[in-house]
This record gives sequence, structure tokens and C-alpha cells, in this order.
Amino acid sequence: MKQYEKKAKELAAQMTVEEKAGLCSGSDFWHTKGVERLGLSRIMVTDGPHGLRKQEGSSDHLGINRSVPATCFPTAAATACSFDPALLREIGEALGEECLQEDVAVILGPGVNIKRSPLCGRNFEYFSEDPCLTGQMAAALIEGIQSKGIGTSLKHYAVNNQETRRMVIDAVVDQRALREIYLAGFETAVKQARPWTVMCSYNQVNGEFASQNKTLLTDILRTEWGFKGSVMTDWGATVDRVQGLAAGLDLDMPYTGPASDEAIIAAVAEGRLRESVLDTAAVRIISLLLAAKDSRKPGYTYDGDAHHELARKAAAQSAVLLKNDGAVLPLDKTKKIAVLGVFGKTPRYQGTGSSRINPRQVDNLCGILEARGIPFTYAPGYISEDDRPDPGLIEAAVSAAREAEAAVVCIGLPESYESEGFDRDHLRLPESHIALLEAVSRVNPNTVVLLSGGSAVEMPWLAHAKALLMLYLAGEAGAAASADLLFGDANPCGKLAETFPRKLEDNPSFRNFPGGEKTVEYRESIYVGYRYYDAAEADVLFPFGYGLSYTAFEYGDLTVSQAGGSVTASVRVKNTGTRAGAEAVQFYVSPKNTKVFRPVRELRAFGKVYLQAGEEKNLSVTLGPRAFAYYNPQKGEWITEAGEYILAAAASSRDIRCTAPVSIDGAVPPDIPVPDEYSHPGFPLEISREAF
Repeated sequence: MKQYEKKAKELAAQMTVEEKAGLCSGSDFWHTKGVERLGLSRIMVTDGPHGLRKQEGSSDHLGINRSVPATCFPTAAATACSFDPALLREIGEALGEECLQEDVAVILGPGVNIKRSPLCGRNFEYFSEDPCLTGQMAAALIEGIQSKGIGTSLKHYAVNNQETRRMVIDAVVDQRALREIYLAGFETAVKQARPWTVMCSYNQVNGEFASQNKTLLTDILRTEWGFKGSVMTDWGATVDRVQGLAAGLDLDMPYTGPASDEAIIAAVAEGRLRESVLDTAAVRIISLLLAAKDSRKPGYTYDGDAHHELARKAAAQSAVLLKNDGAVLPLDKTKKIAVLGVFGKTPRYQGTGSSRINPRQVDNLCGILEARGIPFTYAPGYISEDDRPDPGLIEAAVSAAREAEAAVVCIGLPESYESEGFDRDHLRLPESHIALLEAVSRVNPNTVVLLSGGSAVEMPWLAHAKALLMLYLAGEAGAAASADLLFGDANPCGKLAETFPRKLEDNPSFRNFPGGEKTVEYRESIYVGYRYYDAAEADVLFPFGYGLSYTAFEYGDLTVSQAGGSVTASVRVKNTGTRAGAEAVQFYVSPKNTKVFRPVRELRAFGKVYLQAGEEKNLSVTLGPRAFAYYNPQKGEWITEAGEYILAAAASSRDIRCTAPVSIDGAVPPDIPVPDEYSHPGFPLEISREAF
């Protein structure tokens, strides 16, 4: 946006107060205003983030009305598991191309809110419980989209971690958790990828609505992080238009009538708002309009088939193999299998709400197997959107399973279980899905589960699955990717971007989610996800970063070097198996002797290495000073604590393969009394209000 600032200021100087105020709100549901007499045309912004949702007829922000056909890529909950920023950049480039064809200037996404609780109904749209992974994946997606001249809107800023009472809830969060967990992903994306716009959330943060929170919109976002773009509201998030403008909110969306503009005009006329504040917002929006104008490509068309193949590749690289007892996978293509469960013919491949895509095509597993000439039988096994087991359907599925070499059971979370607009109240699968799996496993020892859904689930049924492949919401080509993985045409390489607890009550936010009528207290502070489970030494179902492969990887020779405040780590990775594959190596930092309460380990870098059978390579990453820092609320700044740290190369947060010591120069923090509830977190976590 910086390159357009001079021209934007010249144009703003020619505008009336009324015209400048008009730029600060939309012209309809999806378009900004322009100033035609000065050659400024309005632009279209529309929903993402894992596909283009452009509505041509009646408009809404809940995904109800139909949109133009577009590629439905796997959701962020899936693609985060790829641990592959290059893949996200490639998806971003494809999204940018689809926006060019449809003359859309800004796509609303990505969403980078942290998965505080697995119950959040919108978790399928978010990347991870970890801010390092979140920030890097979001930055890559933004870079890909904006490389095509299309803007992004980083959302939902900030601390929007639940759907319950999202319009009014006050998220009460301490400064360390705010900076280290909930803002860190935004910070990385803003500094690294420079999104054109940022979208504020509905909720309050520590007593002030995000849409008029000067600390968030100006002090942190602009002054500290150097953001140069425009801030827009989530649809309908404005509370007080004048107060919002003064706090740093530029664009009020959607258009709901003249009241918004009139409030600004009156405030300037009465001296309650300096015209210079309005000028600043107008210049930002004019810069956005100019950038969009320069990027337009009338008549541009994208290759839909190529994008579908990219969606297939992304789904295959994002799926996580959670269990493979006896190496039952990959399956033999010549052996007859049974495909059981409605999702085998009608897949659950995307979420519900404002990100709902109208795909050009949707693969289904039965159709893919038929096209590839793989012998199979099919039985629905359960009624879609009905929790109650159907004995007749189960018996038919059992009969099919008896006659098959392997049974592929397609189960997961139905649409009614998770969506924008509401949160889940449990982590269970429908009883009808579980009953099908249990019945089938009794007659077929080679029972493979394909699990679909947007977030973690409890698995008391896990013993009934010989193998388990977590697909998340895998997009329009997810079924083709599933077949690639089932039969070994692709090798699973995804790693979990969130911890799977054994039961809901184990989650650190359990006692404080979704809060009361007015507030939700983030009492767990920095102990989110694996940061808590590892500190409390809690038993989990599957740890953060976990994922199996059809091959095996050996780590060795971790070396570190230091220069200019940064640390470079290099580890040797060898594929010791018989198949080509990829390994996502995670680098965790642990303080040895700290005077402040900190997690046992924190992900600070990661990299993915692709290896042929028997091949080995060095993988190197660089960690900056922030990798060893914590946020000091008393000083209002990041502090690098002097001392010894352990740098680990790992296959998950619970699978440390090799370590190396690192000595870091820095400050010696004062001894600050910390309640025992934080210095030694218990399991399950209980934090008193006094300690919080």
C-alpha cells in the first residue's frame, strides 16, 4: 500500500468531507464505495478463506445463498497439518487466480485465531493451537494470494476463539497470553506477508470492542507492527462509528444505510473528530482502491482442472495417519474392499457458514474407486444427520464387510455438529457412526477408518480401528486424495496441528469455556494446547505434531551455530524405509532455568523434507531472538531471558529425536512471585480467580 500513498493523498485533498466519509463504509453487501468523478471505482470484497465465495444474487454472510462455482480447497484445519508453507503459497496463488477471473479485489481470509478449545464451532477455518505454525502458514497463504495482485483480509482480529455470544462477549486475557499466544500469529502474518487489509472481530477484548479498540488497531497493529493497510469490520461489527474511526477502524462493512457516514460528517462538523483522522482513513482506503485497479485483468480465466488437482495434492499432503496397526495400510488394489458409511458417497468436505464454497466438482470415494477399476461394495451404514443407529443399515454393512478383504468405514462429524454461529458442547461422534464401526470391526479384522471433521474428537472407539486416517475437511478432491493414500499412491505426511485430548474435561480451557453471559476468562493464560499438556505431563490421545507414515525417518547430527542474535539449527534426516515420503521436522525451545513461568517447550520453527527410500538430507532453520523471548507485562516489551536453553528436533511435541544446548545472552528478569497454579499446572487444570 505504501507505493500508493502519495497519489492517495493527492486524491483525498480534492474530496469533500462527505466523499471521504462515504469511503469509510460500503456501498452494498460486498462492495466498497468509490468516487467516480476522480476515477476511483468501487471494488468487490468477498468471502474465503479456502475457496472463493462470490455471491451474484442475494447476499448473506452465513453461506445460505448460492455463490459462483469455485475450487473448494481443504480448510485450514487440514492444510495446517501439512506443515508446508510452500503448499499454502501454491493454494494462495490459485485463490488469487480465481479472484482475478471473478473481478474480486480482496478475499476475506485467512483466519488465524488460535484453537483455544476444540469446541469452537469455527475451528475448521483456523490453523492451529500454536501461534508459530499459525503465523507461518497464514503468511504463506497471503503471499500466494497477493502475488497475483489480489488483497487479503487477515481475520478475526483479535481473541475471537468462540462462536457463543461472539457479538458481545468480553474476552478477558492476561497480557502474556495475549501477546505470546493470541496475537503472535497475526504479528507474523502482518510483518512477513503485509496483508492489504485486516478484519476486526465482533467481540470485546479486555473491556473494549475490537472495532474500537485503539490498543489493538493503532498501538499494536500500526505503531508496533508497522501495518500500512486498511482495517475493516467483520460484517456488522461496528458499535460506535466515530469512536471506531478514531481508534483506527477505516471501513465499515456492509452498507446498512446512511447513518454511518452521517455520524462521521456530524462529528467532524461539531469538532468531536479531527478531519485529519478522517483523512488518514480515506487515504488508506483510496490506496486500497488504487492497488485493486492496477491489478484488474479483465477477461482472465483460470484452469479449473489444475486447481482441482492442486486441491487433491493438498488434501493428500494434509491428511494425518493416526494409526496403522500391522501395516494394514496401504491396501491391495486387487483385493475387494467394502466402503461403509454415507460419507463414502456423500463426503463431508467443507465447513458451514460464511466460508461455504459452491465447488465446480466434488469427488466421492465410491466414484473414484469405480473410475479406477478397484473392486468394492458399498453400504450406507447410517442415516445422515441422525444420531440413532439403524439396525437394518448396520446389518447390511456387516454383511458387506464379511465378504471383503478390508472394510473402509467413513465416519466423522456431520454438518449439524460444527459450524460458524455456534460451538459444540461435546467431542463425541454420532452414536450411529460408532455403532457402525464397532459392528463392522467384529467381522472384519482389517477395518480402516476415514475420519472427517473440522476439529478434534474423543475416540473411545479407537480399538475398533486397525488403521485411522484423519482427513479433517479435505475439500472437493478429498476423496481422490483418500484413495491415493489408502492404496499407497501417496504416502501420508501430515502432522497434527492440534492436540487430541482423551476427553473434553482434559482441555485446559474446559472450566472457562465459553464463559458467562458477558465475559469469558482465559484463566489458563499461556497454557494452550500442548503447552499445557506437556507442562502438566498429562496423558493425551494424540500429541501436537504427531503423524505416521508408510516409511520411517531417522534423525541425527543436530548442530547449532549462533550469529547476530540468531541461532541456526541443522539436523540430518534419513528415510530408513522402502517408500519415498516426507517428514515435518519440528524445532522446540525449552528454557533450562527460568525465573518466569514458561511452557516446557514451544515450537519455534519447522521444516519439511522430501526423501526417497534410503535418502538423507540436512534440514536447516534459523531462529531469531524472539524464539527465546517472553512478553514482560510490567515493561510492556519482549524480554530475552539470559541463560541455557535446549533446542530439540522432534517428530512431535512428545517425540524428541535429538537435542542441543544453546547459551543465550539477554536480561536477568526479577524474581516475581507466581501462583503455584501457574508455576506447576495440575491435571486437570484448575485456576482460581484470585490466581488469574
